[in-house]
Amino acid sequence: MSEEPAKPPDLRRQLAQHLESLRLAGVEWLPTAPPLAAAAAPETEPGSVVQVSLFGDPETPAAPRASAPQLTLEQRRVELGVLAERVSGCTRCPQLASTRTQTVFADGEAGAELCFVGEAPGADEDAQGKPFVGAAGQLLNKIIAACGMKREEVYVVNIIKCRPPGNRTPNLEEAGNCREYLTRQLELVRPRFICALGGVAAQHLLDTNQPVGKLRGRFHDYQGIPVLVTYHPAFLLPHRSPQKKRDVWEDMKLLLARMGRPVPR
Repeated sequence: MSEEPAKPPDLRRQLAQHLESLRLAGVEWLPTAPPLAAAAAPETEPGSVVQVSLFGDPETPAAPRASAPQLTLEQRRVELGVLAERVSGCTRCPQLASTRTQTVFADGEAGAELCFVGEAPGADEDAQGKPFVGAAGQLLNKIIAACGMKREEVYVVNIIKCRPPGNRTPNLEEAGNCREYLTRQLELVRPRFICALGGVAAQHLLDTNQPVGKLRGRFHDYQGIPVLVTYHPAFLLPHRSPQKKRDVWEDMKLLLARMGRPVPR
């Protein structure tokens, strides 16, 4: 049985809810755009479901949102801010919500050419609210610099937004609960390339069970975006496998070549 179209009062209420969420996120203005030409609604097959929102409460109807390709860069930045506000109050994983200091959304801006996807926040990240700021983060900064880029030029995010107790590996349910947040982030940032750091990030992003060793050395696809898999910086620290730094540098050279960037000497 198909749902009835939203009536004007419903649309006004949904719009008011969306504007209120923007206000709570600190948004004081919105960019204007020319009026859109009226267009007929796309036809759907009987029994099909139209998805209108990824983040609405299950108990209340969610307001329709514009798809990322229709948004300007500034609008995408605003939407990322709204999403970060939603994530900050997320309690989908009761254990993580009860033990975290704060959520760790991301570091970077919409429009970044390259996105690094890691596993989960650690103690330093949980304390500061930013991904990759501890020992592994310092090593990631060196890798980025060795590639001739700056940290502020890239987008850095994790599969999940809360620190698992004891820095354990995120389980499937936790990664699944955060999946739509990550999906929307990538829709809004629109990176041209993705680098998955470690097996957990690669497996959840690419929906595969293969280990890093099997995934390295070639490009994969995430919704049309080339994805390169390499070792997580934490795996390269002195007490673990620093000899793998050579392999990571080979991966970075492969990535730079695909990006059309020179390999720094």
